[in-house]
Amino acid sequence: MDDLMQSPSSSWQIKCLEPGNLSLSSSDTSGTASSTKVKTSSPRKTPKKTPGKSPKTSSGLKLGAASPSSSDRFIPSRSAIDFDLNQFKMVQQQQLQNHEDEINITQREKQNIMTQNLSGEDISHKRILVFQNKSPSPLECHQNSLKVPFSHLKNLPLCKRPSRLIPQTPDRILDAPDLMDDYYLNLVDWNSNNILAVALSEKVYLWYADTGEVKQLLSLEGNAYVCSLAWTPDGVYLAVGTSTTVVQLWDCSAMKRLRILDGHTSRVCSLSWNEHILSSGSRSGHIVHHDVRQQLHAVAVVQAHSQEVCGLKWSPDGSYLASGGNDNVLNIWPNISAQLQRSSNQPLHTFRQHQAAVKALAWCPWQQNLLASGGGTADRCIRFWNCSSGTCLNSVDTKSQVCSLLWSKTYKEIVSAHGYANNELIVWKYPTMNKVAELTGHTSRVLHLTMSPDGSTVLSAGADETLRFWKCFVPDPAKKKAESKAVPSVLQCVLR
Repeated sequence: MDDLMQSPSSSWQIKCLEPGNLSLSSSDTSGTASSTKVKTSSPRKTPKKTPGKSPKTSSGLKLGAASPSSSDRFIPSRSAIDFDLNQFKMVQQQQLQNHEDEINITQREKQNIMTQNLSGEDISHKRILVFQNKSPSPLECHQNSLKVPFSHLKNLPLCKRPSRLIPQTPDRILDAPDLMDDYYLNLVDWNSNNILAVALSEKVYLWYADTGEVKQLLSLEGNAYVCSLAWTPDGVYLAVGTSTTVVQLWDCSAMKRLRILDGHTSRVCSLSWNEHILSSGSRSGHIVHHDVRQQLHAVAVVQAHSQEVCGLKWSPDGSYLASGGNDNVLNIWPNISAQLQRSSNQPLHTFRQHQAAVKALAWCPWQQNLLASGGGTADRCIRFWNCSSGTCLNSVDTKSQVCSLLWSKTYKEIVSAHGYANNELIVWKYPTMNKVAELTGHTSRVLHLTMSPDGSTVLSAGADETLRFWKCFVPDPAKKKAESKAVPSVLQCVLR
C-alpha cells in the first residue's frame, strides 16, 4: 500500500506542479484529487463574446455566418507590392530615425541616387503595403458600358464624324440597246434644262428627266453612226459629231436641224463648247474651231495630235482648252483669240506622262486652272495638273482603265468611270484621293459619265447597254436648308 502511495505521479499531476499552473490550498501532497484544489490560469484569456459573431443556440450551432464587413484585419495584395523597394524604404526610414545626426550630405545624396535607380521616380508617397490593385488602364477609344470612372477617357480624342451615306445601288436603270462599245467616242450629255441626250448607233434620243418622256431626235442614213454629243451652255442647241466627217447643229426645242459644219476628213469623236465657239476633234488628229455665228464657221484649224483626238474640254472660264489623244499626249491650248494671234499653232503645255490614250478630262469647278486627266488600259492613272504653271500636282494608280472623269459641284470630290478590269465607278476625296465609295453593277466597262444640272446625280453609260443613275452627290439637308433660308433675304434686298 505504501509502495502504491509512493508510486510516480501522473502526467497531469506533474503538469499541475509547474509554476503558475497549480495552486495548493493545503499542505497535503498525497496526490488525491479530493485533497487538492486546482486553479488553472491561461496566459491568454478568451473573451466571452467575440465581436461580429452571432450568439449560440442551446445545441451550440451558429445562427448565421459572420459578415464580411465585420472583418477585423486587412490582407495586403502580394502581387501589387514591390518588396525590394519596400525593404529599402524601411531601412532608409530606420537609419534616418537612429542616426539622423550622423548622416552627412554625401550619404543623403547616395541614398537619393539609390532611390532613383530602384524606382526611377519619387518614392516618398509610395506605400509599403498595398491592400488593393489599381484599376487597369482603359484601351484607346474604349466604350465603357459599365460606367467605370476612368479619368483617362476625358483626354481621348472625339470620334470622327461618319462620312455621308452614298447608295450602293443605282436609283434608276434604263436600257440603251445598240450603245457602241468604243472607248474613243463620247455618246451622252445632260443639259441645264434636265434633258439627257444619248446616241445609240445611228440614232440620237432625248430623255426628259422631269417627265420620263423619250423622243427620237435624228437618225443617220446608210452605215453612218453618231460619234459625239455636246449641249450648248444654255441647253437649247445640240451638236452631233458623226462618222461622215461633219458636225450637225440641232435646235431641240423645235426638233429641227439648223446647219451642217464641215472641215474634217475623218470621224468627229469629241466636241466642246466655249460660248459661241464649238471645238471639234477628229481621228486625223485635227481640232477645228467653229464660230457658229458666221457663215464661214471654221475660224481655226490645229494639228493637235498625231492620232485620234478622243478627249476635248474647255475650262469653265474659257481660258484653256485641254485635248487628249490616242498618241498618249495631253495638250493645253490658250483661248481662241490667243491662238489666232500666235504665229505658230503650238500648245501652252504638252504633257507626256500618260502611257495610254487620254480620253478622260475634267476641269475643277472651284479652281479654274486645275485639270484632271485619266489614261487608258496601259496607264490606269488619274493625274492632276496646274495649267498655269504646267506642273503635275498628283498621280494616282487606279488599277483599272480610266474612261471618264467628273468633278462634284457639291463636295470636293471627283468620280471616275473604269473599264478593264473592274467595270466600276469610284468616288474620290480631293486632294487626299481617299476612296469615298465604289459603285458596282455594270457587267462591262463604264465608257461615259455625265451629271444632272443640280449636280446630285451621275449617269453612267456602259458597254453592257445600260444607263444607270447614281445619287452620289446629294447635298447635306442642313446645308441646303440654310442656303434656302438665305435666298429670300437676298431677294428682298434686291427688291428694296
